Amino acid sequence: MDTYEIISIGIYMLLMIGIGVYSFRKSNSNSEDFLIGGLKMGAAVTALSAGSSDMSGWLLMGVPGAMYFTGLSSIWIAIGLTIGAFLNYLIVAPRLRLYTEVAGNSITLPVFFENRFKDKTHLLKIVSSLLILVFFTLYTSSGMVAGGKLFESAFGFDYKNGLYLTSLVVVLYAFLGGFLAVSLTDFVQGTIMVLALVIVPLVALIEIGGIGETLQLVASKGDHYLDLFSGTTTISIISLLAWGLGYFGQPHILVRFMAIGQVGDLTKARRIGITWMIFTVGGALLVGLIGIAYLLKFDGTTMLKFDASKTESETIFIYFSRILFHPLIGGFLLSAILAAVMSTISSQLLVTSSSLTEDIYKAFLHKKATSKQLLMVSRISVLLVAIISLMLSISPKDSILNLVGNAWAGFGAAFGPLILLSLLWKRTTWQGALVGMIVGASVVLIWVYADHSYKDWYELLPGFVCSFVSIILVSLLTQKENKAITYEFEQVNKLIKK
Repeated sequence: MDTYEIISIGIYMLLMIGIGVYSFRKSNSNSEDFLIGGLKMGAAVTALSAGSSDMSGWLLMGVPGAMYFTGLSSIWIAIGLTIGAFLNYLIVAPRLRLYTEVAGNSITLPVFFENRFKDKTHLLKIVSSLLILVFFTLYTSSGMVAGGKLFESAFGFDYKNGLYLTSLVVVLYAFLGGFLAVSLTDFVQGTIMVLALVIVPLVALIEIGGIGETLQLVASKGDHYLDLFSGTTTISIISLLAWGLGYFGQPHILVRFMAIGQVGDLTKARRIGITWMIFTVGGALLVGLIGIAYLLKFDGTTMLKFDASKTESETIFIYFSRILFHPLIGGFLLSAILAAVMSTISSQLLVTSSSLTEDIYKAFLHKKATSKQLLMVSRISVLLVAIISLMLSISPKDSILNLVGNAWAGFGAAFGPLILLSLLWKRTTWQGALVGMIVGASVVLIWVYADHSYKDWYELLPGFVCSFVSIILVSLLTQKENKAITYEFEQVNKLIKK
């Protein structure tokens, strides 16, 4: 690792810790400030925080690697995700933000479910909290593993040292500043990511000689690299597009909508967020495609070697950062990968700790806890979840990582249909909501681990459909008029129309 790269990474990490210290002063009064920022987030922070917490290391490594290895046919997942993110902003965000206040000032997703359906059994809160705790603890562990692997592969660190360093910085700023620190660091990290994914492909394109020569070089390697349908089937395309359905059920993204200061700011946030997404995902795809042309033209003339295997293809962004730029700039660009990893870890860490604090401790262990007590529990929860995730990360097991790899589908199927129906269909009942969550999560797990002949279908799609249908059927069977629920639903609709 070059000295200049160390300086750049060091500056980045100190900046993250500095934001945590600043946020500590702003989020040290009560648990609501710590867990949801006191409902004061602006449009730009909300948009970039939602985007960067969503896009982990796969954006700068997995997406370019897929494009480099298979060509344009890998674009379908990007299309599905962009459409899903746009619809999430358009349909879910404003209604969820209004319900956050109308339905008992909900500050977590499980609390929203309980308040929305007036569930006196607390089953909705318990089941949704357990899903969040299990999936996000494993999800956080996976992010920590990614951080350790990044330091190992890109910087030559020992895996465990990289793991400890990544975890320490993230836990420190999340512990100190809570949601405000996580959102502000996400904003900075999102800015770094978009700058990196605009600069790298642009400079590489100039080095090659322009768009025309780049496309000619790519085509010379094989026409299938520029074919949207090469190596695909109808099932595979539908499955890749179905990734977009996952957005409706991701707690770490939905909580951003709940925390924005004004509902009207969501329109601005949508424009910023989708623009950011187009530039980042598009830039990541271009890194992989341009990488094909660059290596065809300059292979053998560079000092760095690049293995074109499927695994090594994921390091094409790292290769470009080092071959095209001075190490000081290259270190800044490499910090974009670390930013992607850290933003996701911190968001998942905070959502999990909020579930422990609000949905378990306050709801069942200490109902009369003071704001200061809840704030202390929130910080302890951050440490507790981080320690468990870190222990799982030291010697990662395939079974754990495989489960975490399906967490997007698990959350999307368990929470996605319920979020949509709870906001759009007033006849949804708490019984339907409960069954829908359980069915969605169960179908995903069964689809992944049971032997069957339909593995080509992405598990989110059957899970989402089964959950959606089960919510409707059970709600129709258990329908009972509740004036409070009807009133709140109509209030939200009136406010939306305004």
